[in-house]
Amino acid sequence: MNNEEQEKVQVQAENDTAENSTGNIADNAEKPSETWEEADEVKEETAAESEVEVSAEAVLKAEVAALKDQLLRKEADYQNYRKRMAREVSDARRIGLVETIMPFLQVFDLFEMAMKAAETSDNVAALKQGLEMILAQYGKTIDELGVQKFDTIGESFDPMWHDAVAYENSETAAEGIIIKQWNCGYKMGDRLLRPARVIVSSGRAEAAAEESAGDTANVEKADDGQ
Repeated sequence: MNNEEQEKVQVQAENDTAENSTGNIADNAEKPSETWEEADEVKEETAAESEVEVSAEAVLKAEVAALKDQLLRKEADYQNYRKRMAREVSDARRIGLVETIMPFLQVFDLFEMAMKAAETSDNVAALKQGLEMILAQYGKTIDELGVQKFDTIGESFDPMWHDAVAYENSETAAEGIIIKQWNCGYKMGDRLLRPARVIVSSGRAEAAAEESAGDTANVEKADDGQ
């Protein structure tokens, strides 16, 4: 091989070496680019996860705000309902009171007329007639209200319906029988409005005396035994 051929071989070898170096540099230059792309993908995933968390928190806050608003509305509705019911109850009581008083105004008018007549007249019969009119009007009024009057003389004493103000001996009535009545009783249906005030028989005076004597004898015997 002559000198010229040796020089060609040497030049070719140098060219191959240069190409290999250039290829390695190009390969190494592409690797950082791939790394950056991977880093970008990680950042995008992290940002997406953050957005999901923020979105879920925003939804929860919106739901809490909606529930608070609903609760406030319910509370306002309830307070309005309470005020309305209190007003309706008050109106019903006032209406009931008016309807109860109105019938008695006529009774009061009749009583006032009788009092004026008594001041200027000595006619006892006329005054009695006026009082009878007042009593009849009063009875009509309480009947219209559903109130029932009950008398008790001759009945057995019942503490549920009668109020005993005293006990008296009676020759005709057995013990526990009502013999006198101070005030009649009033009821509405099965509900007692006012008990009758009565005096109850304690039996015959002789029986009471005998019972008292027997009690005294028993006490004396007990003392002697001691």
